[in-house]
Amino acid sequence: MNAESERPAHQSVLYHEIILALRPQSPGCYVDGTVGAGGHAYGILEASAPAGRLLGLDLDPQALELASQRLLIFEGRYTLQQASYTTLLESIHQQGWEAVDGILVDLGVSSMQLDRPERGFSFLADGPLDMRFDPRQPTTAADLVNTLDEQSLADLLWRWGEEPQSRKIARAIVQNRPLQSTDRLAEVILKACGGRQGRIHPATRSFQALRIAVNRELDAVSDFLPRAVEALKPGGRLAVISFHSLEDRLVKQYFRQESRGCLCPPDQPVCTCGHQAVIREVSRKVITASEEEIRLNPRARSARLRVAEKLA
Repeated sequence: MNAESERPAHQSVLYHEIILALRPQSPGCYVDGTVGAGGHAYGILEASAPAGRLLGLDLDPQALELASQRLLIFEGRYTLQQASYTTLLESIHQQGWEAVDGILVDLGVSSMQLDRPERGFSFLADGPLDMRFDPRQPTTAADLVNTLDEQSLADLLWRWGEEPQSRKIARAIVQNRPLQSTDRLAEVILKACGGRQGRIHPATRSFQALRIAVNRELDAVSDFLPRAVEALKPGGRLAVISFHSLEDRLVKQYFRQESRGCLCPPDQPVCTCGHQAVIREVSRKVITASEEEIRLNPRARSARLRVAEKLA
């Protein structure tokens, strides 16, 4: 049975755009820093046949199990590891690689995680207030909801969820503690916001904020970007998919800064910063999903892809 007949029916978000951006080829070395169920990794390994190799990282052991099943056809050409993409330099060196030809990260929560009520990421089905990507870490969403004071909770919802009613929601949460389930938390938020007013559920931003805080996601992105550029060979490419403005803003700002030479104020006659560009933006315009992909996978609507190439 050939690889074409084995290809999974479901494809990951911006699948074709990722393959086009990374240009996988044999015998290149690639890293999928959020391998998930292995959708993008499958495409990278297929395109880099016969000798391309891939290192897949993920904090979620359930994701790694699914990826190992999906990628079995490429046995011998990939390694999966339970690790954060922030440790990719160490993980690459463990493989005996000095540098790699391409790196991909797909930030945020996956459909697989959202669809499992026991993981506590979604309010669409009742489950425990967990939200951890890595079950080994101690802090859960329930810990934050039930221990933070009202001001700290409001600040968290505003900072990471950009929730305009953060103070009202935080007050309601504190008044109704303890809260242990996604269903109960969503109910408290819904009531605090005066019921559902539009298409988006009032708890959406709060759940996003708690997930980001539990997993320190934006700190991870900031740590990851310079390490990823360091890990690339000259001409190697970094592709980052994000799903909300906070992540995308970090990636955009980093790419813009590191693709410039001098960073001194424009009115300063002589450069004193000594900064040199280390990457170029493959496309300054963000890449988004096609209407056809959005029709087949509504989650793709908010996906944003940015790609950079390391300079020599």
